[in-house]
Amino acid sequence: MSRDVVTVSPQTPLKEAAELLAEHRISGVPVVDEEGVVGVLSEADIVARSTGSRESRSLIREFLSPRNPEPEVEATRAGEAMTSPAITIPLERTVAEAARVMVERGVNRLPVVDGSQLVGIVTRADLVRAFVRPDDELEREIREDVAEGALWIDPSQLEIGVADGAVTLAGEVERRVDADLLERLAAAVPGVVSVRSELKWRLDEPKLPSGDPRVPRPPR
Repeated sequence: MSRDVVTVSPQTPLKEAAELLAEHRISGVPVVDEEGVVGVLSEADIVARSTGSRESRSLIREFLSPRNPEPEVEATRAGEAMTSPAITIPLERTVAEAARVMVERGVNRLPVVDGSQLVGIVTRADLVRAFVRPDDELEREIREDVAEGALWIDPSQLEIGVADGAVTLAGEVERRVDADLLERLAAAVPGVVSVRSELKWRLDEPKLPSGDPRVPRPPR
């Protein structure tokens, strides 16, 4: 996500918001007040409030044109034109979950919140960059950050192969629950498209239930 987020308040004049979109070459901004994110203002929202031109490609230019300093609109403030409530995603959610929300809700950007406060924004372009990662980078993250860092599994006991984002896990771990967690956490690494586990374990403990808070939901 990007932490340097362009925002407006509900009282921001609509023309000023349009200037921000044009200046930063973005198609939408979160609308934020003292309580947190209250909505999102997009080019489509501005188009919907226009009583003049309906051409989305030219509307922002109309707002900023010296020949049309006061465009005819039904709303004058960001709070009157924004889409509310805002579709947001908590900071602790995975990249795969962010992608799923965007597809299911038909949005191009998600404000990222910690509680109710805005901490960043993730766009479809961010997700594309996150999923285009070299296989050796994925292997390193699974070995060092997931297995050794998060689960305290000796990586020398593992065989981790990655080919075009498809991960194969082999080797031996202490407990069956460790094998289950490693498979699930590897699946949640941005850029991983599938995981096949051939792991063995020394203690046959039951697997963690899918609803266990320690288990992230793998991408679909």
